[in-house]
Amino acid sequence: MDEDFAQWYTDVVKKADLVDYSTVRGSMIIRPYGYALWEYIQQALDKKIKESGHENVYLPLFIPESLLQKEKDHIEGFAPEVAWVTHGGEEELAERLCVRPTSEVLFCEHYSKIIHSYRDLPKLYNQWGNVVRWEKTTRPFLRSLEFLWQEGHTCHATAEEAEEETLKMLDVYASVCEEYLAVPVLKGQKTEKEKFAGAKRTYTIESLMHDGKALQTGTSHHLGTGFAEAFGIQFTDKHGNMQHVHQTSWGITTRLIGAMIMVHGDDRGLVIPPRIAPVQLQIVPIAQHIEGVLDAAYQLKDDLHVVCRTAIDASEKSPGFKYNECEMRGIPLRLEIGPRDIERGEAVVVRRDTGEKQSLPFGKLSTAIPQLLEDIQRSLLESAKIQRDEKTQNVFTLDEMKQSLHTDPGFKRAMWCGARECEEQIKEKTGATSRCIPFEQERLSEQCVCCKKESHHLVFWAKAY
Repeated sequence: MDEDFAQWYTDVVKKADLVDYSTVRGSMIIRPYGYALWEYIQQALDKKIKESGHENVYLPLFIPESLLQKEKDHIEGFAPEVAWVTHGGEEELAERLCVRPTSEVLFCEHYSKIIHSYRDLPKLYNQWGNVVRWEKTTRPFLRSLEFLWQEGHTCHATAEEAEEETLKMLDVYASVCEEYLAVPVLKGQKTEKEKFAGAKRTYTIESLMHDGKALQTGTSHHLGTGFAEAFGIQFTDKHGNMQHVHQTSWGITTRLIGAMIMVHGDDRGLVIPPRIAPVQLQIVPIAQHIEGVLDAAYQLKDDLHVVCRTAIDASEKSPGFKYNECEMRGIPLRLEIGPRDIERGEAVVVRRDTGEKQSLPFGKLSTAIPQLLEDIQRSLLESAKIQRDEKTQNVFTLDEMKQSLHTDPGFKRAMWCGARECEEQIKEKTGATSRCIPFEQERLSEQCVCCKKESHHLVFWAKAY
């Protein structure tokens, strides 16, 4: 992976049976093992979304061109990535239909019909679905023509309520990433240049991959009243006055699976955090042709399935092949059981993250394995934080940033004056983009890293996916 990270990534997602390529360029078939990862992420996030008062809905896949054009900044931001439907059957459509790249305009049209009074607010909706963005360069999970995601869209009576919602959902995303995927995140605000098209403010969680490139792992947008004004979403307030609603939107995608792969994976393949692992414990029978071995292995599977997601490899492959396959698929724990183990009344348990082996009595497995899984989960997050911190440096000049990105890729912390021209020049000269203005600000120096004028913000910069 250190020699050719891009090829390593492609090999891993293919050999671990996460995806297969479709006949359409840039499209992927998510195979059962890959889709199971998404389901566990989805379950964790959906629970948190519902606990915070949101309801799930579903809106159409197609958007009329005239509807998409109602919010000027929004359509301009998405125009290069939009896929259009021009024919229905053999007939040319009177109006082109956009295959949704995101659903702001559909939600706005719907909200304009159902919101009338302050009593109708807040409206807290979330949608699980798919979107299409016609990307030029694609890679499984990270960037594809079609991907799965959730998109929340809410309406509020005041800007303060909308801001609170925007930040609350960012915290929800951060907790899912860290608690379930063991991927540490950096929270902050996007610059004007990098914010969502049509938003008042965009907040982001950013993560650092093994190769030192950043990945935007989730965003939450305070939309203000721009969409509401374009679509006429108004309500009568408590004093009988007509007001426009204040809106938010927020989303995460199957890109999170790519983040998990690139943060935790190693030369042997995937390393999957236990809380989202489709299989948490793989049982490998040794000398399974000997009478009693398979029976004991299946008995353990029955006993342990109540404390973890358990599978058994009873194929005719050699034990060594099974070990390698188990490691390549990133299964957190492997349990080996053979005739000698049965005689001793114990099994060998092997951790995927550290390779550590220990023999455990059968009677203690049901309590030891959940503890081991939690320890792996915690250890993966701690290791990822250490790796991120080691790849984070302060830089004070443009030359220093360029050199540091070349020799030691990662997050570069530098002061910025706030000028878009400097932001563009930094990208042109170093290849790095502003990842976020972190909520926790420090003053590294008084000068902008680019123009040397007075600095106003500490910014995290990096090359990114």
